Amino acid sequence: MSDEKLPGEEKSISEPVEGAEAAPKAGVEREDAQSSPQPPVTRSGMWSDGSPDTSGYGGLVREYLPRRSTARPLEGADEQVLVRLETLVDGAFTHVLFDRGELTVFVPREKLIEVVTALRDDAHLRYEGCMSVSGVHYPSDAGAELHSVIHLQSFTHNRRLRLEVSCPDADPHIPSICSVYPAADWHERETWDMFGIVYDDHPSLTRILMPDDWVGHPQRKDYPLGGIPVEYKGAVVPPPDQRRTYR
Repeated sequence: MSDEKLPGEEKSISEPVEGAEAAPKAGVEREDAQSSPQPPVTRSGMWSDGSPDTSGYGGLVREYLPRRSTARPLEGADEQVLVRLETLVDGAFTHVLFDRGELTVFVPREKLIEVVTALRDDAHLRYEGCMSVSGVHYPSDAGAELHSVIHLQSFTHNRRLRLEVSCPDADPHIPSICSVYPAADWHERETWDMFGIVYDDHPSLTRILMPDDWVGHPQRKDYPLGGIPVEYKGAVVPPPDQRRTYR
């Protein structure tokens, strides 16, 4: 079997490091290399702390090292996209992550409109379509608890790109991209409804799933499960927050 790696696939070298000449070149990672240390993350159960665990996995404890960024240069078209974006927009992104064949670019919120405009209009980039806008809540990510994730597609060049923009829970404001991608309208409304991210200059930022008078944002990890009793063939199934926990 050939040892050749497919494009975008991680490469590794298992032999010990012996001298400067044996150091890996760009895009190659040694299995015995020491990357920048990152504290391990410990997760327990299937739900966030403070929520009743009705899954039966309350005793599950997992520890892993998060992968937050990828060293450049990348390979092929991905690096060309980054170089072109840096040429067009000063300070366009803080770092990038290439994982599982997908490129994520982390964009400061104050640069978002300038970045998406360049990605759409430049002939070398030409990301004409915004496929989705969604949200993520990381309660432990101090100062960047809320993340807005934007998926773009270039029909011209047959490429996809993910942008990620963060904001603190205390100031949950991110510019709306509706002026550049009108299709993001309802996506941003849903993200506001579920996560509470305020998209500034959105044409009509109102709830789209929950009632207008609903309090809170249900997909945040600190949101209570709630629920209502359900009767089924004479048996009563209590709401999730009243069921037995398995811890």
